[in-house]
Amino acid sequence: MTATYLFEIGLEEMPAHVVRPSLDQLIEKTTAYLKEQRLDFEEIKPFATPRRLAFLITGLAEKQLDQVEEVKGPAKRIAQDAEGNFTKAALGFARGQGVSADAITFKEFKGEPYVFVEKKTIGQSAATVLQGIEAIAKGLTFPTRMKWGSYHFEYIRPIHWLVSLLDDQVVPMQILDVKAGRTTRGHRFLGHSIELAQATDYEAALANDHVIADLDKRQAKIEEQIKVIASQNQWQVDLDPDLLEEVVNLVEYPTAFTGHFDPKYLSVPEPVLITSMKDNQRYFYARQQDGRLAPNFIGVRNGTDHKLENVISGNEKVLVARLEDAKFFFEEDQKHSLDAYVEKLKTVSFHDKIGTMFEKMQRVTVLGQSLGQLFGLNDSELADLKRASQIYKFDLVTGMVGEFPELQGVMGEIYAKIFGENAQVAQAVREHYLPTSANGELPASRVGATLAIADKIDTILAFFSVGMIPSGSNDPYALRRQSFGVVRILVANHWHLSLRSLQAKVAETLATHRLTFDLNWTDHRDDFLHFFMDRLRQFLSEQEVRHDFIDAITDSATVDPTTVQEIAQTLAAHREDQDFKSTIEALTRVLRLADQADLKLTDLQVDPELFENPSEQQLNDAVQKIRQDFTAQTIEQNYQELHDLRPIIEAYFEENMIMAEDQNVRRNRLTQLLILQKLIRVFGNLNELIVK
Repeated sequence: MTATYLFEIGLEEMPAHVVRPSLDQLIEKTTAYLKEQRLDFEEIKPFATPRRLAFLITGLAEKQLDQVEEVKGPAKRIAQDAEGNFTKAALGFARGQGVSADAITFKEFKGEPYVFVEKKTIGQSAATVLQGIEAIAKGLTFPTRMKWGSYHFEYIRPIHWLVSLLDDQVVPMQILDVKAGRTTRGHRFLGHSIELAQATDYEAALANDHVIADLDKRQAKIEEQIKVIASQNQWQVDLDPDLLEEVVNLVEYPTAFTGHFDPKYLSVPEPVLITSMKDNQRYFYARQQDGRLAPNFIGVRNGTDHKLENVISGNEKVLVARLEDAKFFFEEDQKHSLDAYVEKLKTVSFHDKIGTMFEKMQRVTVLGQSLGQLFGLNDSELADLKRASQIYKFDLVTGMVGEFPELQGVMGEIYAKIFGENAQVAQAVREHYLPTSANGELPASRVGATLAIADKIDTILAFFSVGMIPSGSNDPYALRRQSFGVVRILVANHWHLSLRSLQAKVAETLATHRLTFDLNWTDHRDDFLHFFMDRLRQFLSEQEVRHDFIDAITDSATVDPTTVQEIAQTLAAHREDQDFKSTIEALTRVLRLADQADLKLTDLQVDPELFENPSEQQLNDAVQKIRQDFTAQTIEQNYQELHDLRPIIEAYFEENMIMAEDQNVRRNRLTQLLILQKLIRVFGNLNELIVK
């Protein structure tokens, strides 16, 4: 016989973005708990709405599995006296395990006999084990928490009811003053309290009271309703997955509807209209068959279609108010010049410890040109980059961005074109913000990508220069995201930039142009390098690079993200080669012995007159040959050349004693290894690799 168990936490409305992660957390912890408690089940079905987190466990065993375990006690020499009688130690151990002395046996353990007993634990009933769900519910974590009443307990929202039902019996538990029972609640406005006779009644009972508790079914209903509306009106509707997820978690009983706005507002730039509908009002926007934006929107009501016309009218009024503001700001912003906006930035603080937005643009203009030349931008691109970096923050002081801050950059591109800037400059103004999330869209243009890197590097170094370094989870200025963005942009464009020397180059460039603004741009060097290295490791990890590869290659001399990525790809491509293990072993032997040399890398001269064996000359000739073009070649070519050295290296070690008694010979051989080590170290510290 199996049972069914229902658990539900009833709450005040939760923020939409919290619903699914909280449900996933509840299911994950409950699953782990049941496995730990040896209580078998077939399935845990999740349910959630803005007012509830719930699950239904089916195929639940009536009790825990019995457990038999062997427990080790004291050594035999302690457990028995000379006459073979059990000592107090043995008897006490048996009593502590709940067995008699007759259960004692002796078994070898690490070469010596010890006391062992078999301890059987009878499984508890499912009802008893399930009471532990109370602790799981109390222990859920949330991004924000609140208190209510006079309690010190914190949760995402106040708890109003609990359901804990094993088939038709209540499993007792309590959170604060809320005791678990069999009463759930339907829709806040359309529903009632519902007495559940059986756990299996849950989903159907709520559906009859205007609550679709299944997230997937609620989403499917919304999608179908919107599909019907789009078909009836011959619209194209973008079902943005993030917006759809949010709407699903805002309603319990969805009813989609369509509204209309005056076509005159279509003169406002499309991104503004979409932002007003999608981001501000949670509406889906519609397009005509020719792709033009339609003066319509689709919303989703939390309820039935009763008096839906009133809902539509109210939503239209709210949207029109937003669109009227947008139209006003769009027209007003064009009454001023771009130069006037740039001038305003002289009074806008980037940060009170760092300086103004205008000063930041001055620095980025210089850094951008330096980086653009390094990345190989042509003269036209460099000219566009210079112009873009002189104006790229101007839209921050426009009325539109003041009202719709999420449009920064987007409005910058639109206004730049209106004010006569060319398309490449305008595009870079928008793209410098990218990526706006860890794995978000990257700049598409080389000018935009360079400006984005320059802006982010300036921001990161500026905050480091005043000691404002992220620690723990504290990162108020999103420096981690920005540094991760730098890594991604560099790798995507195959651009090379040494993070190890970056601070010094930036400081030198700004000092040359007298743009240091009394900030120490080389401060916290180790912190800066470690900070970027953590982002580089994160990037490689997300590329599913093996952890031992990451440890090895992030220890390379240049710490250049693009080179490191190429090293990871090269090693991954060859790790299944038949001779990969022998190649790495030969190279790491060079590294380990070279580390013992007390010689300066700047003064390495090999003396062929000191060679005693042919293998020394062979290694010297081979290394000198590959040294000539090593830095100019691809990482793949470098690997192949080191791979081809393997038999020469093996012969060298077979024929020569590195630590020879003759100090001159020893120094000469160590010098050979140090020269080769320098080439191998391009791949990092290969000693970290795990090869089989």
